Amino acid sequence: MMHAQSAAFLERHVGTRRADEVRRMLDVVGYDSAEALAAAAVPDDIKQDAPLILDPALSEAEVLTALRGLAARNTPRVQMIGQGYYDTVTPAVIRRNVLEDPGWYTAYTPYQPEISQGRLEALLNFQTAVEDLTGLEIANASLLDEATAVMEAVLLMRRANKDKRAVGGKTLLDADLFPQSIAIVLGRAHALGIEVEVADLTQGLPDGPLNGLVIQQPGASGRVADATDLIAAAKERGAMVTVAADLLALTLLKSPGEQGADVAVGSAQRFGVPLFYGGPHAAFIAVRKGLERQLPGRIVGVSTDDAGRPAYRLALQTREQHIRREKATSNICTAQALLAIVAAMYAVHHGPEGLRAIAERVHAQARALAGALDGGGLQVVHRSFFDTLTVRVPGRAATIVAAAEAQGINLRLVDADTVGISCDETTTPAIIATVAEAFGVPVPDEAESMEGEAMEGEAMEGAGEEDDPAGVGFGLDAAMRRTSTYLEHPVFHQHRSETQLMRYLRRLKDRDLALDRTMIPLGSCTMKLNAAVEMEAISWPEFAGIHPYAPDDQTEGWRALIADLERDLARITGYDEVSLQPNAGSQGELAGLLAIRGYHASRGEGERNVCLIPASAHGTNAASAVLAGMKVVVVANAADGTIDENDLAARIEQHRDRLAAIMITYPSTYGVYDANVREVCAAVHAAGGQVYLDGANLNALVGLAQPGRFGGDVSHLNLHKTFCIPHGGGGPGVGPIAVRSHLAPFLPADAAHWSGDVEQGLPVSASRFGSAGVLPISWAYVKLMGGEGLTQATTSALLTANYLAKRLDPYFPVLYTGEAGLVAHECILDLRELTARTKVTAEDVAKRLVDFGFHAPTLAFPVAGTLMVEPTESEDLGELDRFVDAMIAIRAEIDQVAAGDVTVADSPLRRAPHTADAVVSSDWDRPYSREQGAFPGRTSRQDKYFPPVGRIDQAAGDRHLVCTCPPVEAFQD
Repeated sequence: MMHAQSAAFLERHVGTRRADEVRRMLDVVGYDSAEALAAAAVPDDIKQDAPLILDPALSEAEVLTALRGLAARNTPRVQMIGQGYYDTVTPAVIRRNVLEDPGWYTAYTPYQPEISQGRLEALLNFQTAVEDLTGLEIANASLLDEATAVMEAVLLMRRANKDKRAVGGKTLLDADLFPQSIAIVLGRAHALGIEVEVADLTQGLPDGPLNGLVIQQPGASGRVADATDLIAAAKERGAMVTVAADLLALTLLKSPGEQGADVAVGSAQRFGVPLFYGGPHAAFIAVRKGLERQLPGRIVGVSTDDAGRPAYRLALQTREQHIRREKATSNICTAQALLAIVAAMYAVHHGPEGLRAIAERVHAQARALAGALDGGGLQVVHRSFFDTLTVRVPGRAATIVAAAEAQGINLRLVDADTVGISCDETTTPAIIATVAEAFGVPVPDEAESMEGEAMEGEAMEGAGEEDDPAGVGFGLDAAMRRTSTYLEHPVFHQHRSETQLMRYLRRLKDRDLALDRTMIPLGSCTMKLNAAVEMEAISWPEFAGIHPYAPDDQTEGWRALIADLERDLARITGYDEVSLQPNAGSQGELAGLLAIRGYHASRGEGERNVCLIPASAHGTNAASAVLAGMKVVVVANAADGTIDENDLAARIEQHRDRLAAIMITYPSTYGVYDANVREVCAAVHAAGGQVYLDGANLNALVGLAQPGRFGGDVSHLNLHKTFCIPHGGGGPGVGPIAVRSHLAPFLPADAAHWSGDVEQGLPVSASRFGSAGVLPISWAYVKLMGGEGLTQATTSALLTANYLAKRLDPYFPVLYTGEAGLVAHECILDLRELTARTKVTAEDVAKRLVDFGFHAPTLAFPVAGTLMVEPTESEDLGELDRFVDAMIAIRAEIDQVAAGDVTVADSPLRRAPHTADAVVSSDWDRPYSREQGAFPGRTSRQDKYFPPVGRIDQAAGDRHLVCTCPPVEAFQD
């Protein structure tokens, strides 16, 4: 039994707990209890044979005390390890009003753009900053981390390069790339059969045909050199070129675009995003014009609404992996929107002058230290650098690193003879002095350091010259000094005071519809409560300020939390081991499939590469299989939505000798429990294949059934769904994988220390624990709920979904149900017959729901012409009924169209959503009243949400692709 305080949290997490409300819902669905409903819905042969037993549930106060204890076991240090991770200052106005504000972190991916204008503008700011700094025309709205962004660039070059000279060519990696980037590319390239070579490019390009070249600026060693000639030489041989760049350094350095690069990638972490023990951090990718249709991930573009006003939306959406499946350009679904918004607002907060000043200070501190080390007789390897020094100290490296650590500073131990040091925004003259002492050289004069720190504008032209007092010949080569402008758009100049930035953030937030305003009933996405207590610890410095490559004795608290969460997730799922490395559901899918491939190869069956995927599976499954080097074979679904056993048998027989796996989304994307799932698993196992059970819908299984016990060999879990990490407007996400013991040797390896052994696990994310920074959220959720509470959350989710399905079925038929006539945690509403009769589309219903103050359900997925609804366990009965009332009112409006009372073109359905401007306009010419348009049904006038724009013309935005901040006057009357 739960103690009273723990039960109190369960009451707050589950929306409908009052006995009379639960009774009313049960009466509608026809069961005596939620447990009886769950017993009828879940097939008997997959049910757990014992209750879920976890540690006793804790109260909110106890959870915070436990988190404080874990945080105390971490040892914050001055982090000068670098390698793509740098300490930074998150402006308090951004931390409080973005990172810690539910108006930003509870929003969903902006697939409904009319109610997402705020975060779309913020992401467009991010794209614009990236485009300006990289000197390339088109950027996307973020990727997962720098290392995987490098791999995305490699794949992009291989897709896009049509030069005959590049046919059969290899991809060449600069040996000065960050080690984790090299590891990710080598591992993924092995799975895909891509030839990759790592080379010291200071010796020129190696012989042989080249498809693509990836270089790092600044390099992992800190080296900065103009690559214009190298890039030109590669292009002369037909190659495309990617530069992995540092956004802060680009305020001082010639941009990749100016050097001739086709692609630029990197991390925006040092733009105000905490270290987070490795993530989540927003990566970026930008390309020259002409490559925009090859970009992975999401692009924010500008179109117009039905009144001709500029409006933001996601551009080129047909590239999304859930539509293109195995033909997708990437398997990425969740990106890092929330962190991209933090980085964008950091650029807005500082503006170009402020960013350059920060970069000048960072560079000056590095030069001051270089001068001191050089003056003390030590060899600083590169004389041209931005923030990172590589220092030769034969036989003394470990001693020096230990001496610095004893003084509270982490340096990078490169090898026994070499130390790396990276300066950042937080580096001070006092820190430089302490580092110098650790090396045993005279402390640099503070006045000289500050003189270097103050260097601005034209003074930089002296950098690197022999008479420079701070660096003595160290600095940036003249050929690499940036002369071009950047961040000239007014948004980077108008919000410098905290007052203005606070108001700007509030304006943007108010344009959006997030979970802090209303239910977001998105099927397949599980937009449940992200409790404030769960979010509490993520910005504590003892968690947020830890470098992912910090020594283990400084990260005991982090690793204890991670190990504890892994154990709990293994118990919940019935698997043997868990890896938390994958930093998105898509990466979890890939990691699971790579584990399967590794397992088959270890048994001498490397030819097994066929992956069966039911038509009902998540769209990312097929894309992930392709990226794991597998061939996708689709298995049909029967009329009731279950896997067609006859078609499955035929596909197994057809590919028996090459069968690697089947990927089953369970419960299926159709919202039902396939009753034959055990038989399906057994058939695949009998043919020598492995079973991948996609755990994205685990919200309908926790405490009731364990995928590791009813046939699964591996599952990925979406912590940003079932385990309460918020979606953040399109990321962060975490997609850990859980495996049976025979796959454990093939769990993801640590990219930073990967041996290169492709027979073991391949790394899938840049850091060992992926997006560790948000793991305290899921840890807290599990501890607050305990086994009993998690089980009750699942049964409540089933009750709310079936309640909505029963109430809405007479108006919008539920497409699929299970054997007992029940759905799982979500249901699909079929509008296709209504559309055929009236021309009213599912999209019309989605847009009309905005007028009722609701985010729409999932539109047109997994079945075109439908809406998929998932209410989750967190919504109360009043909100559920408000949604039902809205849908019934919309059906009445559809019936008016069917009766010929109004044409669909003139109906409020097609003209939705209604803006305040439209409602108050003196030019109202619609055949229905303003009241019906703006205040339909029981819509509250007091709390009415008006979208900032009307329905957006999606096609126009793709025909005239604009993916950068438009002139301000475009938005003025």
